Amino acid sequence: MKTAVLGLGLMGSEIALRLKRQGREVICWNRGEANRDGAARRGLDLALTPAEAVAASELVILVLSDAAAITDTLFDPADPVELRGRVLIQMGTIAPEESRAIAERVASLGGDYLEAPVLGSLPEAREGTLILMAGGDRDLFERCRPLLRDLSRDPQWIGPVGQGAALKLAMNQLIAGLTASFATSLALVRREGIDIEQFMTLLRGSALHAKTFDKKLDKYLSHDYAGASFPLKHLLKDVRLFARVGEAWQVDTRMISAIEAVCADAAAAGLADQDYSALYEVVSTSKISKG
Repeated sequence: MKTAVLGLGLMGSEIALRLKRQGREVICWNRGEANRDGAARRGLDLALTPAEAVAASELVILVLSDAAAITDTLFDPADPVELRGRVLIQMGTIAPEESRAIAERVASLGGDYLEAPVLGSLPEAREGTLILMAGGDRDLFERCRPLLRDLSRDPQWIGPVGQGAALKLAMNQLIAGLTASFATSLALVRREGIDIEQFMTLLRGSALHAKTFDKKLDKYLSHDYAGASFPLKHLLKDVRLFARVGEAWQVDTRMISAIEAVCADAAAAGLADQDYSALYEVVSTSKISKG
């Protein structure tokens, strides 16, 4: 079946290209002209409007920045999108209640909805090794499995709509927590003048080690956060979402709120579009947070 990909940011472009390399016919749409031009240069076919892309497709993948962007794209009365008979797969990070609300609106318009947020970065998208967490009707998940397997070696059905979204938030909270915790430890180690490689060797030999520490270490040491595959502004959005959802379930969110404040300080210091590990610049010095 022909597939539309709506949203050509960093992840959306790679997902569209991966599907095309797998032999699927793909048509794309993006709001921003810069991303559209880049996608066209990489060989992706582009529609002028989301309605045009959806009309040409049976299956629609949403890789949009947040729930507001999804709502604006699908339900704009000035540019109605015909969803009847279409299957929509939502792959971004949004709150469970937002996903359920979108699912209800899609169903009311005759479409089918599956949430399928992914964990991983651009290399995993290119290689089809993303971790995929689906929420929705089990039969619909099975119908979509062949396409999902183009993006993930082992796509997982989690439960009804909302549970995939909740699990993705739980995963992204771990990204934030691990990053902030390691950055704080590294800051103290460097302040004391302790040998970094000795610190890392001991850490790697312990139960405390996580692969992400090594993955981001060069960025901390060089203070170079360019080439972001997951910008800090997106992590800030996700920790805010987690705090809101966690509070609704009476989860103590004081720790994530502290990380949110660190991310907000880093964004205010001009690091919003840099790699999320740039939060190290806040935890390693008081200059930014004090202005």
